[in-house]
Amino acid sequence: MNEKQEYTRVQIFDTTLRDGEQSPGAAIEPERKIVIARQLAKLGVDVIEPGFPVSSPGEFAAVQQISRELQGVEIAGFARAVKGDIDAAVRATQDAGKRRLHLFISSSDIHLNYQLRKSREEVVRQAREMVAYGKQFVDEIEFSAMDATRSGREFVIELVEAVIAEGATIINLPDTLGYALPGEITELFQTVRKEARGGNTVRYSAHCHNDLGLAVANSLAAIGAGATQIEVTVNGIGERAGNCSLEELVMAIETRKEALRAETGINIGEIYETSRLVSRSMHFPIAFNKPIVGRNAFQHESGIHQDGLLKNRSTYEIMDPEAMGIPRSMIVLGKHSGRHAIRHRLAEFGIEVTDEQMQDIYDRFKAKADEQKIVTDDQLIRIAGETTRTQPDPYVLVDLQVLAGSQKSRIASVTVRGSADGQERTYTGAGTGPLEAVIQCIRQAIPAAAEFEDLELHSLSTGEDAHGEAAVSIVYQGERYRGTAIHQDIVLAAAQAYVAACNQALMSAKRRQAAGYGARQAEAK
Repeated sequence: MNEKQEYTRVQIFDTTLRDGEQSPGAAIEPERKIVIARQLAKLGVDVIEPGFPVSSPGEFAAVQQISRELQGVEIAGFARAVKGDIDAAVRATQDAGKRRLHLFISSSDIHLNYQLRKSREEVVRQAREMVAYGKQFVDEIEFSAMDATRSGREFVIELVEAVIAEGATIINLPDTLGYALPGEITELFQTVRKEARGGNTVRYSAHCHNDLGLAVANSLAAIGAGATQIEVTVNGIGERAGNCSLEELVMAIETRKEALRAETGINIGEIYETSRLVSRSMHFPIAFNKPIVGRNAFQHESGIHQDGLLKNRSTYEIMDPEAMGIPRSMIVLGKHSGRHAIRHRLAEFGIEVTDEQMQDIYDRFKAKADEQKIVTDDQLIRIAGETTRTQPDPYVLVDLQVLAGSQKSRIASVTVRGSADGQERTYTGAGTGPLEAVIQCIRQAIPAAAEFEDLELHSLSTGEDAHGEAAVSIVYQGERYRGTAIHQDIVLAAAQAYVAACNQALMSAKRRQAAGYGARQAEAK
């Protein structure tokens, strides 16, 4: 009989709204902070660090509002080991249901000599006094020895002993510059826990940066060495190369929990939505190959991989993207794709073809893929239509005209052909931008046009003849669909992607309706 496996419960401390916002070019408006904080609470993080209260009135107000509204999440008031910072953090978080102070001061000789210009004795005294000062306001105090991984071990131990004696309850040993190797993190945490007086009476936290690409690995090493809290940011944003990525750490633990003997309280079904919200709010794009949430993370172009996936997902995937709220789009059709994947994608749109037609479609597909590497669903459906001499997709964007200017509203004209009657109809619309004007036209043309949710634009080449790829996400009847298109005219590419997404939604609804009718007929018999 197998004994029940016991796991260490790792707290997730989210600092997206504080350390994450320090990313160059990644600012969040104070009113957007509460929106992200609500989503973080929905995601299930244990602690939210909403900002740096003393830094500005707007920052103070945002931390205060989040503290008042999110009573079910612990709120961390961030402060230097300075009275003014502590007072601001205490006031901003005073209405929180549960709170802590997070105090920090540098511990490396590099910082002491060139930034603080203080001796080790002065730093220890300041840390001791400020922890004692903060302790009169809150029970829970987290203390961070900034740049701990580049500090002398004996001084880190001395500093930790001093703050524990004054009431610090959580000790954070940050890899502030992303300098450490996993083995060094293990040694640091084990040494401090063992040798610092009172070291076994407090909890330990890790705050790792990603300058050498080791933030997640170092955080996992800290867990193995006794840390029960990891400080993270959504999408790994943060100073320089960023922080330990929330989604990467959580899914590493979730996927390898038996090996790590650890678990978190994160609702993984909210990971993708949280990632997208932070990316949009901060105007900070996600790299294509970003683990977990990057657009290529669960997409496969190789024909060998596609064939294996279609037979059994576990052949080339170790996680289920849909469990994280990621739309299932694992097959990307390109120059390396085979007939199996092409036929499967056509079948998803309800398009059945003979072997002879498949060969013609395959030849046309390969010619298009050689031109632009990736073939969009809209293009594949068009290729199938040319081979079968039909119009499989409900609507085709025939023509688009946009009148733009610096002073007036943009005016657009769109011609769309419907497959039901083969008629072409032209619609006009206006908007503050050219894309808004075009979308207004398309919504008139397609009665069931879905909610335009998100747009991504990517340059595929350089120079005056550069092509852009547009990816449009829509929501229709509670389901999310994604259409892509490639063109030199990015407005036209976005319009084609929107129509493609609408076509996917309509064809999917039609298939579901047909399947439901077939099931009802079978039950009747």
